[in-house]
Amino acid sequence: MQIIKYIMLILLFLASTRLGQLLSQKFSYRLEELEDIKNALNMFKAKIKFTYSPIPEIFQEISQNVGKNVSQIFLKAKEKMEIFSAEDAWINAIEEVKNCTNLNKEDIKTIKLLGKMLGKADVEGQISQIEITEKFLEKQIKEAYEEKQKNQKLYKKLGSTIGLALVILLI
Repeated sequence: MQIIKYIMLILLFLASTRLGQLLSQKFSYRLEELEDIKNALNMFKAKIKFTYSPIPEIFQEISQNVGKNVSQIFLKAKEKMEIFSAEDAWINAIEEVKNCTNLNKEDIKTIKLLGKMLGKADVEGQISQIEITEKFLEKQIKEAYEEKQKNQKLYKKLGSTIGLALVILLI
């Protein structure tokens, strides 16, 4: 009977440690997604400037070159452009995908900025809107990096500490 108790305590400790690791990974995922979005915007800017391809075609190409969660935004926006304007399609795509990402409310708000001029302005107007969005994204990336540095270690240690405390209490 004692052996079962000790096995359960070890499993409890391992589970809480793993939970702390999983929570800490959210910070890395957020940073990766923000960087993917920034790279996607760079591709978008280059495609608009040099190829004059239609936006849905550009979005299709971008979705093949970025991470999974970010690619979903571009794919959904491309699909919705068949029905909605480019701005509405972009905003609806972000709203639809936002719960599947690790982005926070401020990140979502920043990304939605791109939709304001999407498909409405000339090439230069769209490029300037992309650059404005990139500047805001750089701020978000810096913030995400600082959060990752600060909180990632905290959550890992917190998971282990809570697990150890529970084991001690249950002994």
